[in-house]
Amino acid sequence: MDIGILIIVTCSIFTWILLHRWNQRSKKGPKTWPLVGAAIEQLMNYDHMHDWLVNHLSKSRTVVVPMPFTTYTYIADPANVEHVLKTNFANYPKGDVYHSYMEVLLGDGIFNSDGENWRKQRKTSSFEFASKNLRDFSTVVFREYSLKLSCILTQAAFKRQQLDIQELLMRMTLDSICKVGFGVEIGTLAPNLPDNQFAKAFDAANIIVTLRFIDPLWKIKKFIRVGSEAVLDQSIKIIDDFTYSVIATRKKEIQQEAQQIPTTSKVIKHDILSRFIELGKDPENNINDKSLRDVVLNFVIAGRDTTATTLSWAIYMIMVHHHVADKLYAELKSFEQELADEENVTLNPYETHDPESFEQRINQFAQLMTYDSLGKLYYLHAVITETLRLYPAVPQDPKGILNDDILPDGTKVKAGGMVTYVPYSMGRMEYNWGPDAKEFKPERWLKDGFFQNASPFKFTAFQAGPRICLGKDSAYLQMKMALAILCRFFKFELVKGHVVEYRMMTILSMANGLKINVSTRS
Repeated sequence: MDIGILIIVTCSIFTWILLHRWNQRSKKGPKTWPLVGAAIEQLMNYDHMHDWLVNHLSKSRTVVVPMPFTTYTYIADPANVEHVLKTNFANYPKGDVYHSYMEVLLGDGIFNSDGENWRKQRKTSSFEFASKNLRDFSTVVFREYSLKLSCILTQAAFKRQQLDIQELLMRMTLDSICKVGFGVEIGTLAPNLPDNQFAKAFDAANIIVTLRFIDPLWKIKKFIRVGSEAVLDQSIKIIDDFTYSVIATRKKEIQQEAQQIPTTSKVIKHDILSRFIELGKDPENNINDKSLRDVVLNFVIAGRDTTATTLSWAIYMIMVHHHVADKLYAELKSFEQELADEENVTLNPYETHDPESFEQRINQFAQLMTYDSLGKLYYLHAVITETLRLYPAVPQDPKGILNDDILPDGTKVKAGGMVTYVPYSMGRMEYNWGPDAKEFKPERWLKDGFFQNASPFKFTAFQAGPRICLGKDSAYLQMKMALAILCRFFKFELVKGHVVEYRMMTILSMANGLKINVSTRS
């Protein structure tokens, strides 16, 4: 009798699964299984999920992916994206699900919050990013660290050493955001390249919290502290030790500076952290060290990872598209001479086999560059933008759903689920960019030699609507400063056999770094 019941139950389950799969034979999108939805297929394709989505979204502009505890709706059509990011913005917050995944790393910072908390942080940050003082200070800092990077590249070129340029760029942008954002010098780009435990821990934490989106067991692993969640705990401790140290240092400096000046004067600091520290002096703002910690880490991920990642992909694209490298070099050479003529400066002669004269000339070129003059480099701007189109720093951006809704293409979405717009896929869709969508073609951004923007709902690298990136201009400033120096004076070649592929995390970084050989340009 027991065996008979077992056979009946087994046959019923088998029939259920068979019918479930049979009913999907003509459906678009990933195939699902009873109870677990598309979790099996997503896990099998996890390491190349962005391209897995490209495949599905090229066949259908909206892809629905049921999971055990929620349903993801992926979108790549600009009309749907505009609806989510602007038209019905209030219905698509970060949401509780996203917040629970990312809270351990980003806390209640601007990238992981909604409502009044988000509005307050955005208002404060917007004042800072609109400040001319910050812009001018940023220009000086970005120039300083770009020159430090160029010194390391010069030594590598003369000694014929291989470099991981992504690691160096991560160091450069981390130093830069700590100096611009928090007024602190941490020195990871020093010539001896000191070990950077914070950066390693931050990357590890980023990878693990990204895995949570498709790992239904992460809460169990967290509770019993095993596997990836145990590694996450260790990484967060290192991150927090560093972050609270930055906060303490900045507070101490502000206090010391206040004691050294007349009481009738006021200490004015233009970095973002200082502004939040000042806000914290008002009890009504309810800002404590934990709040400041969240501010720091949110701006680290915005100012370090995204910029360094984009610069890495840009250098890779320039390396493998020789005509782009030549055209960019020609623009920079012409730009250099034009600046020298405007400033009535004689460009110093230099030898590519003499490190000292070579570095002096790089420094001379860098000092000629300003915020305004960098705005004239239209082809460079197009190269960066085309890189972001194909390799957006944030390849996917999920939103929660508060209430049932219908997207412009007729797709019904349910409250409690998630809608994810996919910049990585959007840049590769022919229905967005035409038949050459997958080609790296900076010229698509130029008209009569001048840069032309696209709709932010089509080119979504900086998001759009009320949450559009506040640091867009600052990011372009740093990327143009760095690339102008590097591409004017150096040639890059990929190390033979080095594999370039992305790593699955919230930011589209390279899994194996970017290993290059570097040589000097005349």
